Amino acid sequence: MPPAEASRTESEPIPDLAPQRLSPEDLSILALENETVAGHTCKVITLQDSIDAAQLRSSIAGRLHRAPRLSLRLGEIDGAPWWVPDPDVDVSAHVVAQDRAGPLDEAAFRAAVADIFRQHLDRSRPLWRIDVIGQLESGGTALAWRIHHALADGSTAMRLAGAVLWDEEPAAGAPPARSRPRAARPAEASARRRLDGIRAVAREVPQPWLRSPFDGHIGARREVAFASTALDDLHRAAAAAGATVNDAVLTVVAGGLRRWLESHHGQLGAVRVKVPVSLHGLSGGPAASGPAQGNRDSFFCLDLPLGPADPLERLTEIQAATRVRKQEHDAQYLDALMHGLARTPRLAQFVQRVLAHPRSFALNVSDVPGPRRPVQVLGAPVRELYTLAEIREQHALRVAVVSLAGTLNFGLVADPTLLSDVDRLAADLQAEAGALVAAALPG
Repeated sequence: MPPAEASRTESEPIPDLAPQRLSPEDLSILALENETVAGHTCKVITLQDSIDAAQLRSSIAGRLHRAPRLSLRLGEIDGAPWWVPDPDVDVSAHVVAQDRAGPLDEAAFRAAVADIFRQHLDRSRPLWRIDVIGQLESGGTALAWRIHHALADGSTAMRLAGAVLWDEEPAAGAPPARSRPRAARPAEASARRRLDGIRAVAREVPQPWLRSPFDGHIGARREVAFASTALDDLHRAAAAAGATVNDAVLTVVAGGLRRWLESHHGQLGAVRVKVPVSLHGLSGGPAASGPAQGNRDSFFCLDLPLGPADPLERLTEIQAATRVRKQEHDAQYLDALMHGLARTPRLAQFVQRVLAHPRSFALNVSDVPGPRRPVQVLGAPVRELYTLAEIREQHALRVAVVSLAGTLNFGLVADPTLLSDVDRLAADLQAEAGALVAAALPG
């Protein structure tokens, strides 16, 4: 029986899912795509052992009913864009074996991932695809799972992995290792809400006179790099300074950028960073969270201090900046503003353009909790889990962070014509993580 027929025959019926109008977040993400910029994220998963693509295809087909969002594709209803169910998902078109000469060393593996990452997903199908890459020189197989950001944000992607990819044992239902940056609920007093909202928007007003080393026209080429550090050590280092792991992540990124910039561009006082914030699980918001909800993010921006060589000094500055944005609920107010303006499309488009101005920030740093305990795919232990997110015009670098079983993993995507030596930057991030831990936990 051909693989495509097998995938359809072995899969259980996908639950009925009503068409869903694309949210403002979905539309804005799709609008960012062009010939050189894609809109997906990518989970890069290295496995200790080799697996067969046909077996993976069959396994996912048999569990696809647990993740009905993976059966949604783009469509139109009365001329408007909607997510519409695809009742007969051809899993063979979504789980594909890469025919690459192997075994691949680290450089060849990163080149293969970068080549896969730059390719756009097929919009006539549900917007996800898993490429099976093997063999690796280090042993085992790798998976590159692209999921369009309009279909699923980072938190949703982790839920989908639990539904269709990770083996049910031993890690089924494991809670996340840590909390993702999450917006607090705003105060009830209407006057305070208005004031806080004004201050939140004021903090996000673009500064078009600013330039960054990552500012330029984005081409089609991509390079990727990876770095890892012990999550427990970083957690203890942050706690010793009264900060969070997310603050420590930004401190590590600031330190890595400081090292890299000094060797390439000289000193720079600060770099403005955009930090996505998860709104999943917040009640009372303009859009409920649930199994069908795929994209529920907001954000805030802050300046990463690149001047101080002392990582604890940088951590203190970053913790103070994030505390203000959390206490005054910046991310939630910005989200509420956009949804509140939905009834006035022209004003909403204007505000969206202001907030999305390419020079409102220099780079994006996202941070999502992954599985708390070790996970497996078809019995093969997952050795590494990274996430990659796409760059955009005037933003030649993107940093995405995900955790797995006590390890914090950094995935970097760059346009090599604007940012060279991205592997050097990854090494600088790893060195800065060690420097922060050593400074916060001497001896």
